[in-house]
Amino acid sequence: MIHFDIFTLFPGMFDGLFADSILKRAQEAGVLSVALHNIRDYAAGRHRVTDDTPYGGGGGMVMKPEPICRAVETVLNQEPGWRFEPADPSEQPPAAPEPLVPLDVPIILLSPQGRTFTQKVAEELAEHRRIALICGRYEGVDDRVRTNLVTDEISIGDFVISGGELAAAIVVDAVTRLQPGALGCEMGAFEDSFATGLLEYPQYTRPAAFRGEDVPEILASGDHAKVARWRREQALLRTWQRRPDLLDSAPLSAADRAFLARLEAEAAAPASQAAGAGDQLDPRSE
Repeated sequence: MIHFDIFTLFPGMFDGLFADSILKRAQEAGVLSVALHNIRDYAAGRHRVTDDTPYGGGGGMVMKPEPICRAVETVLNQEPGWRFEPADPSEQPPAAPEPLVPLDVPIILLSPQGRTFTQKVAEELAEHRRIALICGRYEGVDDRVRTNLVTDEISIGDFVISGGELAAAIVVDAVTRLQPGALGCEMGAFEDSFATGLLEYPQYTRPAAFRGEDVPEILASGDHAKVARWRREQALLRTWQRRPDLLDSAPLSAADRAFLARLEAEAAAPASQAAGAGDQLDPRSE
């Protein structure tokens, strides 16, 4: 089982995300467990203040370091699944004992300054049995959280969202899919786009004909070897067309490289020849 501790100011944002589909089934099967921790519960004072204005001026608010560090250090010294649920606003969480945090638990801050989340990173995280995810908000977190607590920072891409909650959900989903027993088909996670270093091949289901387009005949041929090669070549073709950067690091066989060389040669041919080659490489052809 893999366990996630998620630290957030808005635990309600996760309502529904873990209650349906694969993540729900993974929890029911004992593959996944998730505990949501409200950072505000670990803030001092009657008003439980978790943010303040930035030193040096500027707009927005910055998340204070004390509630975040107290929350993470307290929770990680408890068994997975433990949560502090105060019966009344004045109740305080237990003090974190020494050592403050276990050394074998990644403490990840979801941040635009982190390393980009990829399938390779998901596979790396899937080796751990417990992971802590800190969801930033506002203008970010006090940098002393990074220097005193965080062991890793992850970004889901070069765009702006309102906080780390959606990023945390993406990490949980991607890592859970790699756990044995999480998917109905054990090979499913390894055939997805990026899992093999390539985009996935085209998929089809019934009906065999739809709006004038037929399912490729080879998929109904019953020849498993030919189907496997067709799928591999279509994955190569789609990656070459849409994400050629992935080919630099994808594991490629001699047959794969020969197929890509053929694509490059056809792309360099006169337009009339390229058009004919394109017809031959259409996903609906053999």
